[in-house]
Amino acid sequence: MGALKRLAGETAIYGMSSIIGRFLNWWLVPYYSRIFLPEEYGVVTNLYSYVAFLLVILTFGMETGFFRYANKTRDHEKIYATSAFSLFGSSLFFVLTVFIFSGNLAGFLDYNNSAQYIRWLAVIVALDAATAIPFANLRHEGKAVRFATLKMVNIFFNIFFNIFFLTVCPYILKINPESVVRFIYNPEFGVGYVFVANLIASVITLVMLIPEIRKIKLIFDWSLFREMFWYSFPILLVGIFGMVNQNIDKILIPELVPASQKPMEQLGIYGANYKLAILMNMFIQAFRYSFEPFFFSHQKNSDSRLIYAQVMKYFVIFGLLIFLGITLFIDVFKIIIGVEYHSGLKVVPAVLMANLFMGIYFNLSLWYKLSDKTWMGAWIAGIGAVLTIAANVVLIPVMGYMGSAYAVLVCFVIMTVISYIIGQKYYQVDYDLKRILMYLGVGVGFFYLSGWLHFTSLLVQYSLNISLFAAFLALVFFTEKKDIRSLLRL
Repeated sequence: MGALKRLAGETAIYGMSSIIGRFLNWWLVPYYSRIFLPEEYGVVTNLYSYVAFLLVILTFGMETGFFRYANKTRDHEKIYATSAFSLFGSSLFFVLTVFIFSGNLAGFLDYNNSAQYIRWLAVIVALDAATAIPFANLRHEGKAVRFATLKMVNIFFNIFFNIFFLTVCPYILKINPESVVRFIYNPEFGVGYVFVANLIASVITLVMLIPEIRKIKLIFDWSLFREMFWYSFPILLVGIFGMVNQNIDKILIPELVPASQKPMEQLGIYGANYKLAILMNMFIQAFRYSFEPFFFSHQKNSDSRLIYAQVMKYFVIFGLLIFLGITLFIDVFKIIIGVEYHSGLKVVPAVLMANLFMGIYFNLSLWYKLSDKTWMGAWIAGIGAVLTIAANVVLIPVMGYMGSAYAVLVCFVIMTVISYIIGQKYYQVDYDLKRILMYLGVGVGFFYLSGWLHFTSLLVQYSLNISLFAAFLALVFFTEKKDIRSLLRL
């Protein structure tokens, strides 16, 4: 229980910063939905889906490699420096390449008149990749507060400059057309200021990370780098395939939806509603920040596998609480986004459940990371990517963006099942499947029961939904009361 308390504590620190920061950042979605038309917001959704892919490629799994080797050897300075310089070099090469070929890339992506978007996004991705190892080192050293503070600062400045460019500057020019603001603001630039704000925030974060960067010694061990690279390379493939599972839909929708059905408008609606799953994403992200260094550091403990099993069970419980909290009260959450986007609310339950299974899959991934069988993890993720692409290609022309939501859900469910079956052969963990499946069944059952017993009276409907949520909490408490009491005593 002590180890669980430590993991819960670190998750709470990462989680509070992630929840507060991402929640603040999330308000940009309703903000954008009231400033931009759905087809304009579709541009933001589309380009940031490429950013997600590029960030995974530029970090090439080195974060996981860093954690693995930092816990494997005492030569921390050499590991820190070698992994950091490898990402510095790849990021610099990437920026130079994009700047040289930005015109060609803009044409390929159908943004012929917006090559500057491509260049700015390249710098944003490079800065995020280059700072990945300094951030990972903060996690390794247990400096969760410092890590969380820097992440919060990045989000704060991103929000600040979004509001400055998209609201403050237009207002100043409206009341005073001759203001000096006219030299830095162009009303026709539109969504471009979303990327400018992100770029400024990334630069500020880099400056604040200088104390951590200065700790990096001028060391680069080629032998160590090759060893770390070949350990991390399958993680890169896992990351790329993971991005396919999470973001390929936002690239395929504009290509597969007929022009007559306004593909960029559909993408904007889908992207805004996809963001309503933010609470699940924040929970999973906070958990991932703390769990990866946690399971590497606890692998030699005699009770480590019991702890991993307990972690999985409580992860599913908290994930289902988020799922029910959002789906049972979706009428409350929908007021956050503009009315023009409400037609896409039907994707939210599928996206939430897909994200929950993505988190379960991440939990299971410890088996191939601890047994050094990362290539097998890459194969499983590859199978998921193929399934995702195939499902999107088949379903999008028939169902539109709803097909994408179903595709990502099916993908992560299948990947979870495959990973569990194979993982038990190489690194057996006695997960409490009986209770986990019971909680999943009850949670999903309560969601469908709420929809089936739909009442026209909001008072009656919310009374039912509150009762269902309370019933799930009661089930958890009475089933897990022994562990809950032990945790409270700790």
